[in-house]
Amino acid sequence: MNISIIFKIAGIGILTAIVALILKKSDKEEIATFATLAGLIIVILLIIDMLGGLFDTIKSIFSLY
Repeated sequence: MNISIIFKIAGIGILTAIVALILKKSDKEEIATFATLAGLIIVILLIIDMLGGLFDTIKSIFSLY
């Protein structure tokens, strides 16, 4: 099992939290919300890519089309 993806997700989460905190302190809450949403979308795209690889592996194991 590859643990680097966990570190990538954690890094994106920490970076997003820091950016959102800085933006909220400078009274730009709308942009902070968009930054948080962007971080969430990036993580979701990483997970979708991993799921695609999982389904490809399952197809090759069971010799499905």
